Amino acid sequence: MDQIKTFEDLKCWQACRDLKAFVRVSVVPILPKEERCRLTDQLIRAARSTTANIAEGYGRFHYLDNAKFCSNSRGSCWEVLDHFITAHEEAFIDEKALSEGRKIVNTAIKILNGYITYLQNSSRSAKSTNPSDPDNG
Repeated sequence: MDQIKTFEDLKCWQACRDLKAFVRVSVVPILPKEERCRLTDQLIRAARSTTANIAEGYGRFHYLDNAKFCSNSRGSCWEVLDHFITAHEEAFIDEKALSEGRKIVNTAIKILNGYITYLQNSSRSAKSTNPSDPDNG
């Protein structure tokens, strides 16, 4: 396993970065101009939130705080998927783009779920091995 030196090394952050890139490169350019201040803005904000929450949680240096921010990131992934579905229903993106977006979202969520579980288990483990650890509070 590679050593984690920064949030950028986290597989969940990398998967969310891929989602953010897909939004920026493959979806936003094909949305109609009249959606620029509506769906486009919401989609970009939600996609950016996926990585930003992971970075913020990583900086908390507390397992459960980190897990909470990763949970927020997971919520933003679901929000992005909802925007993809809306874009498809309104005929802004085709079935292929929706399918690819869904696949990227599901991958990011799966990795986030694993990391959240790791953080929760680490918190429980820290509590049982070192009651004076700051992560126990």
